[in-house]
Amino acid sequence: MRRRRVFRTRATVPKQTGMTDALLSPAAVTPPKPSPFHGLTVKWVRHWTDSLFSFAVERPEDFRFRSGEFVMIGLPGEDGGKPVLRAYSIASPGWAEELEVFSIKVADGPLTSRLQKIQAGDTVLMGKKPTGTLVLDALTGGERLWLIGTGTGLAPWLAVARDPDTYSRFGQVIVCHTVRNVADLAYRDFFSREIHDDPLIGDEARAQLVYYPTVTRERFETPGRITDRIKSGDLFADLGLPIGFSPNTDRVMLCGSMAMIKETGELLESYGLKEGSNAEPGDYVLERAFVG
Repeated sequence: MRRRRVFRTRATVPKQTGMTDALLSPAAVTPPKPSPFHGLTVKWVRHWTDSLFSFAVERPEDFRFRSGEFVMIGLPGEDGGKPVLRAYSIASPGWAEELEVFSIKVADGPLTSRLQKIQAGDTVLMGKKPTGTLVLDALTGGERLWLIGTGTGLAPWLAVARDPDTYSRFGQVIVCHTVRNVADLAYRDFFSREIHDDPLIGDEARAQLVYYPTVTRERFETPGRITDRIKSGDLFADLGLPIGFSPNTDRVMLCGSMAMIKETGELLESYGLKEGSNAEPGDYVLERAFVG
């Protein structure tokens, strides 16, 4: 008797193509690259003069900084171009819920020609990495802290002067602000009066803070450049202090024009003060990212 031959067939599985593998493999899906900037809503804008303005933006929950640091601020590029950014000192203390900026206006400036036109509700860009040397960490201990600035170089002092650590570390805090015209003394009312009502450091500011403005191009009770008033001794006489800076008692921060920073730095060195940094704290600091 002849046996029947039974043929068994194998089930065939279609071979996957490379494209199918790529679609099925989670590792092959490239996540979008995170933006290096925060897009932040403008809370308010204040125009001081035709050449000066301030604004504030919301603070991201994960944004941490030390009072006196700076960060990149800007706007998206026009016609799809790269963002236009520049470094701005954060004019708010490290505990603030809003981040304030104090800026000049330049009619044909690549950034400020547009930035000066922002309104509440608009969006600006802010970098995610604050940095800088105008911080208390870069200074050794002392009795008196001088915050010397010109123009919008006042911005970091708006942060440092509202930081409780400033008043616990120094018995006296002196804010020196030099401008060309009286109208350029933005925040004059704040340092003269309003800071005394601050719920966190108001009492300390009333007892320990001194505001010393000077004006170079108009009549004013304290006229001239701050460097001239240092060299003449008028600054110290006006404040009832011994003439000159002492490395034993005085600590200094500098921000503003390159000419002022260079000249004041040389004066401080002549008195025996040494420049400090985050890595090696000293008697005075300046922001080299701005002055080169």
